[in-house]
Amino acid sequence: MIVSRGISPIKMIKWTGVHFTILLIGSGAIAALYYYGIFTLGLPWLSVSVIGTAVAFYVGFKNNQAYDRMWEARKIWGGIVNDSRAWGMMIDGYISNQFNKSPLGDKQLHLIKQKLIYRHIAWLYAHRSQLLVPTPWEHQSQEGATKRYVEKYQKELGVGLVNDEITRTELKLFLPSSEHDRLVNHVNTATQIINQQSRNLAELRSEDIIDDFRHTQLEDLLRSFYTLQGKNERIKKFPLPRQYANMSRYFVGIFVLLLPFSMIPELMKIGDLGLWLAVPITALIAWIYVMMEVIGDYSENPFQGLPNDIPMMSLCRVIEIDLREMLGETNLPPKVKAKNGVLM
Repeated sequence: MIVSRGISPIKMIKWTGVHFTILLIGSGAIAALYYYGIFTLGLPWLSVSVIGTAVAFYVGFKNNQAYDRMWEARKIWGGIVNDSRAWGMMIDGYISNQFNKSPLGDKQLHLIKQKLIYRHIAWLYAHRSQLLVPTPWEHQSQEGATKRYVEKYQKELGVGLVNDEITRTELKLFLPSSEHDRLVNHVNTATQIINQQSRNLAELRSEDIIDDFRHTQLEDLLRSFYTLQGKNERIKKFPLPRQYANMSRYFVGIFVLLLPFSMIPELMKIGDLGLWLAVPITALIAWIYVMMEVIGDYSENPFQGLPNDIPMMSLCRVIEIDLREMLGETNLPPKVKAKNGVLM
């Protein structure tokens, strides 16, 4: 997530300079064709403007849908934050000797609480890790220039934590070794961690450490985690329909291709000044349309390890700190800080 107040001109040039340069060179080449009389036919401005209006509406629709996907993902993670805090609060308050005929010592109760809370923290990191697995339609799964650009973008903006080293370390910290080795080998580790929580709650109920009411409430909270996890997986595994995501690119390409053959001869009618103005103005108009398409394209997948993503690592760390403080711990990890204006 980009957290800087604005995007500096230098970053803008780095991000979009290649696009504008290509458009500028293309417009200049077509202007030269007209200037030397190699090409004389000009397209009516009205027809090209109608195409531009239609393309703007279509790309606007795509961008709205892309933003909805990203905002929904952020709301889901907001629900994970809230329910995780509720989980810590209930574990801290519900695990007691109130119903136990054979009272446990404070240390034993603390170990039970720690086990349940640590396992939940492991679920957070496992869920985040699974959401970062590339899908075929995401940019990092593409070949050629797109893949190289994404890798360069990640490296320059300091988007660490994408290669998953930290996630693997965290799981070992929060799961017992025997449990860790068993759970990480499942297809969906996050799902199995929640299921293990449910089994643990059933054991606590059989030992009368919690009663039926508290058991039911905690199980309802686990069901809520499953619901939130499923919503994230739905966004991750179901792309913006390709007929919308790809057709807008073709439409923008058609408009950008036709634009110089209408704009340049029209501006050349006012003389040499018009020729010099035609090239940058044509490139600028085309650049605006291209950037609308690019912004929507890079916003539609909020879990692909890019700077536009949901800051899952930061949210996981916030929850971890809150829950460990509920256990009375003081040796806490630092909050994840933004790097080069990007919070991950």
